Amino acid sequence: MQRHELEHLIRAAGAITDEYEFVVVGSQSVLGSVDRPPADCLLSTEADLYPLNAEDKADLIDFNIGEGSPFHDTHGYYAQGVDSRTAVLPSGWRTRLVRLQTESTGGRVAYCLDVLDLFLSKCVANREKDRVFNRTLLAHGLVREAEALARLHELPISEVVRADIAMLIRRLARDSSAEAPSTPPG
Repeated sequence: MQRHELEHLIRAAGAITDEYEFVVVGSQSVLGSVDRPPADCLLSTEADLYPLNAEDKADLIDFNIGEGSPFHDTHGYYAQGVDSRTAVLPSGWRTRLVRLQTESTGGRVAYCLDVLDLFLSKCVANREKDRVFNRTLLAHGLVREAEALARLHELPISEVVRADIAMLIRRLARDSSAEAPSTPPG
């Protein structure tokens, strides 16, 4: 997904729900929090989002511009209506949201996850696609191992899970150093 496609989804979600503000919690929130995300972070064709002040309208998003909808068939990307409990996020994540509002959003606002909060939520999910995404963030210097480990204590998870995630972060960082690009992003 490209940024203009996320902006289109925000505009469409606004028209469907008659809401002004949205939160993007999935991988494509990187489009709002990183100026030029690496290509390996843009492989998803879906954006997970919900209306900030009307989470109950997420079903409207799924029905109208969700997976398998005519919108999806036409454009090749779609929105998944979710809610604020979809992603496990560190405490204080709302204060770090990155505002995305452009002409292409039709004036609507999307709040995208801070890249480190996104990284940690992907560590909790820990699917293969999440590990690929996170290795890419680390390899491009968009997330640093020490910062991730420092914020890890803010996740609402058990100590056992926290220890597992700390090991995962260290392994991803080690693996990503072998994948690091020869030139910094820019």
